[in-house]
Formats: sequence, C-alpha cells, structure tokens
Amino acid sequence: MWNKYLIKRLKKIGFVPSDHDECIFYRGNCIYLLYTDDSILAGPCDKEIDQVVQDLRDAGLDLTDEGTLQDFLGVNIDRTSEGTFHLSQPKLIEQILKDLRLEKDDVTTKKTPAKVKTVLGAHLDSPEFDGHFHYRSVLGKLNYLEKSTRPDIAYAVHQCARFSSNPRKEHGEALKHIGRYLKGTQDKGIYMKPTSDEFEVWADADFSGNWLKEEAEFDSNTARSRSGFIVSYLGCPIMWKSQLQTQIALSSCEAEYISLSQALRKAIPLMELVQEMKERGINVGNTKPVVKCKAFEDNSGALTLAKAPAMRPRTKHINIKYHHF
Repeated sequence: MWNKYLIKRLKKIGFVPSDHDECIFYRGNCIYLLYTDDSILAGPCDKEIDQVVQDLRDAGLDLTDEGTLQDFLGVNIDRTSEGTFHLSQPKLIEQILKDLRLEKDDVTTKKTPAKVKTVLGAHLDSPEFDGHFHYRSVLGKLNYLEKSTRPDIAYAVHQCARFSSNPRKEHGEALKHIGRYLKGTQDKGIYMKPTSDEFEVWADADFSGNWLKEEAEFDSNTARSRSGFIVSYLGCPIMWKSQLQTQIALSSCEAEYISLSQALRKAIPLMELVQEMKERGINVGNTKPVVKCKAFEDNSGALTLAKAPAMRPRTKHINIKYHHF
C-alpha cells in the first residue's frame, strides 16, 4: 500500500517509471531510486534536485534530507585526482574490528583474507563456537563491506556465511582471520576512473573446489563448484559475487559455463537499464545510445558452447538451463 501511495505521487509530479527496474524513476535529468522508504536522487544539477525535493513535499510526502550519497551509503567517496575516485569504509571496518576484539594496535595482521589451500568445511566434530563475539552480526557487516568496496574478501566471507546456523571453532577463527586481514588494510578500497564506454564481464569457476571426502557423506554441498565474477562499466567494477552453484557440475567445462551464465544474468539487465538512460538523454558515459559488452572466459569448452550451442546428449541440460544469453 505504501509503495502504491508513493508511486502515485511520483507520477503526479512528472516522474516516469523505468521499463527495466520498478524502483527507478526519471524526470528530466534526475533519477529517483527507491529502496522501500529510503530514496536516492541523482542528477547533474543541485538546482534541479532541490526542485524535485520541493515538489515531493508539495505532493504531500513527509521527507527528510539525509545529506550526501556517502552519508546514505556509509561509504567514503574521495576524489583523488581529476576523474578518479576512491571508495572506502574505514569506519565500518573499525566497527567490525571492535566486534571481533581486534581493535588494539598490537594485533597481528594477515596478508590474505583466508588461509591459503585450506577449505572451510562444516567441522561437525569440532567444539561449537564459544560466542565471544556475535557471529551473525559480524557476518552482516562483512557482507555489506564486501558488497560495497571490498570484493577481495568475497570468497572468505561467503565461506563463513555458509555455516552461520551452526558455527564451530574453526569458523570463528576464520572470521577473525578476515578481521586481521582488514586490520592491515583498513584504509583500502576501490579506485574508480571511468574509461571505455562498455560493459565487461569477467567470469571464472572453481570446479568442485570445496570437495571434502570426509564430509561428503553428510554434506552434499562439498561437491558443488563455485562461481566468481566481476561486472564492470566504463572500466569501473560495479558488481561482483562469489557463490556456490545451485547444481552439481559434471565437468570443469560445465562449471565454467554456469559461472558465465550467472554473470551475464546480472549484466544483461544492467545493460538494458543503461540503454534506457542513454535513450532518455542522461549522460552515463558516451551519449551515443549503444551498449556493448565483452565477456571474458578462460575455458575453451565453455567458450565453444557459448558461441555455438550444439544440443549434444552431454550438454543438452546445460543449454536448456543456462544458455539464456
């Protein structure tokens, strides 16, 4: 009911909904982004944005101005040079370190987010996590950090999240390992400098990389492969993910193809959204309304399937489920 109420008033003051995302609206050069009852207004001119805010108030909406985008997101956005931005979240990392009791200066740091060549399993034979910090609360903050400015911890955080319903001693140690890594990289984040006017998708897979023979009998997830991908636009990373695949891949080719498919499933709606913005005259890169995408994949079998999807008995199920692109 709230959503219908709000949209009715947005349309009343001239906003037009996007055809590709029901939470995005356009008016002139302004873009209105809705997240339940929170909103972001973006545009090239403060005067135009201020007028939108006033029109929203005149339409009977009670709203407060919460400041800049970095205040809204909790992300520091610093212009380091002409056209280059640095996105970081040192305050959030500070909170995480405090929760993990790693805030003191003499804490030992780590050079990697997780132990190298060590797979985190269920460890059901180990003692339960002693609860000296709030496991799920720390995970929630790490998830937000990873999704915003720190893709380097994506795999390590997802591995810990898998066991949040029944954490063991090893899982608590793994979260602390991430904390020690963040301790040494607290001021780090993403540097963004818009360049080429196109999307790029980088996809890879770890074929059955979580396999643990001793746990396979009671945890079939150890047989699942992992997808990892990064989607960039204008040369800047805008979306990334590390996740277990939903079905068990029967070969490295299949695991790679599933990863490519999952990545493009995220990229294609973004391409359509940017195309829509360009057609409306909104400057999101080159003003010519053409959107291109390059996909990078290092498995020759997956590339062959992507370019010429032949319906062979061994690959028919892959084509049907994953060849949407």
